[in-house]
Amino acid sequence: MAGGGALRALPALLLLLVLAAGALGKPTARQERARAGAAQHEDRPGFQYDHEAFLGKEEARSFDQLSPEESRERLGKIVDRIDDDKDGYITTEELKTWIKRVQKRYIYENVAKVWKDYDLNKDDKIAWEEYKQATYGYYLENPEEFQDATDQHSFKKMLPRDERRFKAADLDGDLAATREEFTAFLHPEEFEHMKNIVVLETLEDIDKNEDGFVDQDEYIADMFANEEGGPEPDWVITEREQFSDFRDLNKDGKMDKDEIQHWILPQDYDHALAEARHLVYESDIDKDQKLTKEEVLDNWNMFVGSQATNYGEDLTRNHDEL
Repeated sequence: MAGGGALRALPALLLLLVLAAGALGKPTARQERARAGAAQHEDRPGFQYDHEAFLGKEEARSFDQLSPEESRERLGKIVDRIDDDKDGYITTEELKTWIKRVQKRYIYENVAKVWKDYDLNKDDKIAWEEYKQATYGYYLENPEEFQDATDQHSFKKMLPRDERRFKAADLDGDLAATREEFTAFLHPEEFEHMKNIVVLETLEDIDKNEDGFVDQDEYIADMFANEEGGPEPDWVITEREQFSDFRDLNKDGKMDKDEIQHWILPQDYDHALAEARHLVYESDIDKDQKLTKEEVLDNWNMFVGSQATNYGEDLTRNHDEL
């Protein structure tokens, strides 16, 4: 667990499911804190991060039904598609391009999947009022049904926060999001003009004493709860060292917004390139800095593992869709 990065340190907020009823439509899940791309492989158990990067999050979740033989067979077909120049080798650049396509596809498919839940008047835009009604309408109209103090606090906190994020994504200021603007709302970490929102939400979630900074204890508490009161695990001690050595750049004992941005959105970090290099390094048996199909299949567990399944739908897609 040592050396964990921003992704593990940014766990999802509780998904607040609105108990919608009648005319208010089906429940929708409100937004979690934006996840930054600068994640380390220690952040996920086993090869989960590799699977999600290589296959896409949805496909990685469904890769759970096939035998190892079937997994390897499907992986071989994917390798053929990654090899753009058909020279029989997978380079780091080809793998990086594939990972970026997979990530882009996931983001836009995610938006398409939820679009109809929010575009209530079917005008191909999502107004702030539509989103608020779909997500918070039942709570706003029936506050007496939410007696739990934690639930009430969460809703009261998240509604203005969602509105702030929506307005930041709404570039033309008409309070109605196009698909691109709604994509920025759902995935702000992918858009340059939304970076301030990502940083601010991270600060608000970790800054428990609300002093406008993240100190070392708050940084640790966001990823580790020492409920039993015993000694901290080695990886937590390492994280404290990471905070002192690499997070707290000006050595004042806390992170400000600039330091938080440097942590979760480092300018010189390309997560697709880092993951591609990692996969090549771990699978390159002959150390020629590129992969044959055989080398990929020999290390199939890192790419798709025992979770390989209905990736067949991807094999039927036009390559340009990815």
